[in-house]
Amino acid sequence: MSITELPPLHSINPATLEYVKEYQQHSEQDIEKRLTRLNVAQKEWSATKFTQRKACMQKLVAELERIKEHAAHTMALEMGKPWAQGIREISKCAWLSSWFADSAEAYLDAEIIPTEFQRSYVQYEPIGNVLAIMPWNFPFWQVFRCAVPAIMAGNGVVLKHAPSTQGCAEIIEQLFLEAGFPEGLLVHIKVDNSRVKALIAHPAVNMITFTGSTEAGRVVAKQAAEYLKPSVLELGGSDPYLVFDDAVVKNAVEKCAQSRWLNTGQSCIAAKRIIVLDAVFDEFMTQFLTFARQYRFTNPSNRSTEGFFVGPMARIDLRDQLAKQVVDSIDLGAHCELGGHIPEAKGAYYPVTVLSNVSPGMPAFDQELFGPVAAIIRAKDDQQAIALANTTTYGLGAAIFTESESRIAQYPTLLHAGNIAINDMVKSDPRLPFGGYNDSGWGKELGLQGIRTFTRTQTVVQP
Repeated sequence: MSITELPPLHSINPATLEYVKEYQQHSEQDIEKRLTRLNVAQKEWSATKFTQRKACMQKLVAELERIKEHAAHTMALEMGKPWAQGIREISKCAWLSSWFADSAEAYLDAEIIPTEFQRSYVQYEPIGNVLAIMPWNFPFWQVFRCAVPAIMAGNGVVLKHAPSTQGCAEIIEQLFLEAGFPEGLLVHIKVDNSRVKALIAHPAVNMITFTGSTEAGRVVAKQAAEYLKPSVLELGGSDPYLVFDDAVVKNAVEKCAQSRWLNTGQSCIAAKRIIVLDAVFDEFMTQFLTFARQYRFTNPSNRSTEGFFVGPMARIDLRDQLAKQVVDSIDLGAHCELGGHIPEAKGAYYPVTVLSNVSPGMPAFDQELFGPVAAIIRAKDDQQAIALANTTTYGLGAAIFTESESRIAQYPTLLHAGNIAINDMVKSDPRLPFGGYNDSGWGKELGLQGIRTFTRTQTVVQP
């Protein structure tokens, strides 16, 4: 297919529904040139010492600080992230880069294994080139979360970003160049989703990391397996937040609300199912609705940092899908306490919405609601709360709100989730491994386990 036959990729401002920019897809010849350059850059990079890698990564931190306002503005235009949240996303990318600049060498040190042999140890070698298939919701953080540890481990990165966030991808590619990494070590390939399988199959690609929906993750996993390439999948979630009868209700309300409406609710680890014990249910609901009513729509380019804001959702079709899930849940018996109606305002806006009387069998319980909708569920006791939390095919995150040391000690092991927060919202952290169970994917990113994900484990023995 010639380049003129390939449909362009478009960025559309979800606040105004106006086109931001059109991007021509790369031709097959362009891709081959870029992947050839990637192979050369990766071989050069894998031979460098950690001191050189660290120096480049430290320069990347400075570059992120330099472009943070431009990056926040681009996120606001392309996917509707409120500007202040975009600034915080870039700051988190800088923290991650600084952490791995300092920690990668120790994480990847060879490990001596005592045996009867003269020498026996395990060492961690670069896997080669990692194809990063990335989503639009955190268009910088998701890329940095995989690319930084992968590159510090000696790998190259092929970035296939979401079709709607190509401007963010171009900034990221340029950032790595400006920081002094070899040209082509992180290479941005402009293709639509129909051309992903060809990238997975390409001999220049040695591993795949994917963040996105569970449905798309199944497709990527199957294609990666077809070519015997390892993969990391960070997929959807329907995170339960459990509020027990001894919880500090004010803290639980604030953390649940902030988690649910961060990034306009478009987060895999948001508090999607809030399960509250009967003894504190009324108090929690009263305070939660009061807190929820503070949120206001904002133009994402608005630079105000005061107050509680939600922007537009990333696309009109996503907004309409969410609205249908809400209506279908109400038809099945859920109560709409707040919001629940598409506003007349132009753009892909959907209001902060609170549903109560939510139960299994409703979309608000069974499905991932990827937008600003909170589902509140009543539980009679601890056992029912945990059973409801585990009544899901997902397993990304969960939170527990309690002052009981016994509950804190016992309940995390009873919850089927890869990331547990106590009296706080679930967050990814560069220092700690991140990943889910079941339909939320497999593998880990971040922390020691995360950087080793992007390596080949090699055993060396000398009798």
